[in-house]
Amino acid sequence: MSDLHEGPLTPVSVAPSQALTAREKRRRRRTQRHRFEEILGWIVVPFILYGICWGVSAGFDVLGTTPGTVWDQMMQVKQMMEKRG
Repeated sequence: MSDLHEGPLTPVSVAPSQALTAREKRRRRRTQRHRFEEILGWIVVPFILYGICWGVSAGFDVLGTTPGTVWDQMMQVKQMMEKRG
């Protein structure tokens, strides 16, 4: 028979907490900084993308045109250049 069910397990003694070394402190600071930067990135990047879209849209409004019109004009220029060459 095995010794599996003989009795409850005794807890393993835990080593007393030691002061962190400089390398461990630096590693923890770096980890915290990376977490902060990741969270900040998830918050800030959508605002940046929205701002770029808003800026492009405002630029088209100021010029009195639309992206579709600009695209059509670019395709006309491309066709003219192909015919020329």
